[in-house]
This record gives sequence, structure tokens and C-alpha cells, in this order.
Amino acid sequence: MNFKENKTVYSSNSKSNNKIALTFDDGPHPKITPKILDLLSKYGIKATFFVIGVNIDNYPEPLGRIVSEGHEIGNHTNSHTILKSVDKMKIFEEIKHCEDKILKATGVQPKVLRPPCGMYDEELVDIANLKDYKIILWNIDTHDWAHMSKSKIINSVYKEVKGGDIILFHDYISGENHTIEALEVLIPMLLQNGYEFVTVSQLLQY
Repeated sequence: MNFKENKTVYSSNSKSNNKIALTFDDGPHPKITPKILDLLSKYGIKATFFVIGVNIDNYPEPLGRIVSEGHEIGNHTNSHTILKSVDKMKIFEEIKHCEDKILKATGVQPKVLRPPCGMYDEELVDIANLKDYKIILWNIDTHDWAHMSKSKIINSVYKEVKGGDIILFHDYISGENHTIEALEVLIPMLLQNGYEFVTVSQLLQY
């Protein structure tokens, strides 16, 4: 487990044995998110989706499916603003606007927050504590957002993965995107190696 002394910031949980968490940032996307959900459903596994408020405005439909199929929704701010670079009021607004949109679309109160680019400071930690959020980072970055090839994404996970990992993917990428192709290989491979896929909140319970 990796956290500040107030136990708010997490990037993994080494006590969770064979459990790992897939996370998807920047959605929802009208085409990519449903395809990822199809793949997760095929294998009966759960994941966490960190969504952006402005994308909820444009593509709210996938959110209902995320919830109904047992996945977790997390707050990724309203407009993907780097929270370290703005004042306290703007931080509150970014978190609250996304939170309100998630609540309106799903009835679910998000409890996990991922700051854009993983950038945070003590002010954000204080706000997260006040709003009862856990800040979720990651310890494996697939760099799928950088249009990595299928093989590079697979290798970035398979060579490093261990129990307790939080793995960063994206379900909204402009341009070339090999995330789903890589997942089609990685998921069965990791299942065969004895890993269990859980949501971030489930991972942190162990």
C-alpha cells in the first residue's frame, strides 16, 4: 500500500495478493467504452472508470451500463484540469461538477478521485479528505494514451504486473488506439496466471 500518512493517496496495495485493478481514464467514449465493457463482460471481471464531466455531458449512456454491470465509477474532474495549477475554489468546482454529473446520470456517489496526470499536492489531499475521497494513482502506466502499439502495451503490463497493482489505461484516446486489442490478449493471459480483477475500492479493502 502506498499512501500519505492520512491514508488518502494510493497507487497500489501490496497486501492484496493476486488481485489487480484495471482503471480507465478520460471517458466515457461512445464507442470505446462500450467495447471495453463488452470485453470485461466476456470474462466476468470488474474495473474502475475515472470519468470526465464534459464527456458525461456529451456521452452519458455508457455510465448506466458501467454501474449496472458492477464496475466502479471514479471522479476525474469536470474538464481534466491539472489541479496543482489552480486555486482552491477551482479544485472544489472541478470535483463537484463531475460528482454532480455522475450522481445525476447514475445515482452513485463516487468515492475515488484520480487527479489528471496524477498530479496532486497537499491542498488537494485536504480537499479529498474533506469530501471523503480516496486519491487513486497507479503503479503501472501502459502509455496507451501515447498511441503505443498493441505489443508495447502488452509488454508494459506483463513484464511488471504483480498482486496489488493498479494499472492505468484510457477509454478515450484521440487518434490511433490499441487499448482494446492489447486487453484482448492481456486479460485471458493474466487470468491464466492466477490474477483476479477487482475494482480499486475492492483492491484497497485487502
